[in-house]
Amino acid sequence: MKTDRIFAVVVCGATASGKTALAVHLAERFGGEIIGADSMQIYKDMSIATAKPSPGELRGTVHHLIDFLEPHEVFSVADYVQLAREAIADVHGRGKLPVICGGTGLYINALIDNIEFVEIKADAAFRGEMKNKEASVLLEELRLKDPETAGQLHANNKKRVIRALEVLHATGKTMSELKSRSRLNPSPYEPLMMQIEFHRYELYERINKRVDEMLEKGLLEEAAAFYALKNSHTSAQAIGYKELLPYLNGESGLAECVENLKKSTRNYAKRQLTWFKKDSRIHLLKPGEAFEEAENLILNAITQFS
Repeated sequence: MKTDRIFAVVVCGATASGKTALAVHLAERFGGEIIGADSMQIYKDMSIATAKPSPGELRGTVHHLIDFLEPHEVFSVADYVQLAREAIADVHGRGKLPVICGGTGLYINALIDNIEFVEIKADAAFRGEMKNKEASVLLEELRLKDPETAGQLHANNKKRVIRALEVLHATGKTMSELKSRSRLNPSPYEPLMMQIEFHRYELYERINKRVDEMLEKGLLEEAAAFYALKNSHTSAQAIGYKELLPYLNGESGLAECVENLKKSTRNYAKRQLTWFKKDSRIHLLKPGEAFEEAENLILNAITQFS
């Protein structure tokens, strides 16, 4: 079945599930380049906390949309989609396979489903009023007005809850409605989506081990340097920094902060898994056979769409 759409591989899933290793392998195997889809790896210097792949892990593969923004810079989903589209067009235009890799589900879905964003200017007065309210109160308010969007958010993500309420306040339409309208245009991509599926306890063990390795690599020093710069933007909320801040301020012991970091990371992975579980297009790969299974999926897809 021939198609005019661009064939792209999407390696998604939870943190610590082996996405980068699989994406690098597939890029090497099929002559591809990687397009990052991680909302924190886009920032410079935040290497250990965001598990940014090292040059050794990338093994010479070209990686786009990683490590290019200063931590204080504002970057939206719409900004990501625009840059990712440009990168994919460039990679495809040079006869290479685009391999999208990351765990930020909103980035991935906005890109491959061709979601158009309505530009809505920030309302400082409205945001100020909302910030004075408890996060749980705001989420309940959103649930009454836009249950679909509220169901995708956690009370801890106060910024996005406020943004959803702000959109409703500015347009009179829910974010869910605007997203539905934005999907009317067909996608320019033919995505082959895949995810390495670990049992929950195995994934959590991998996460705990990764946190220990991050500390050995200098996560504490990286966090101290980051907060010394007094960054107050979204990047300051990266998992791996805020959990260590009480220790850096002399308010808590290191062991307690490390345990909180592991818990926060496990909770984040759980939210990622919940997000991707809703997408029936994703092929689930067995950890020990993921590389071979992924190769076979790509070979079959290439035959089907060429």
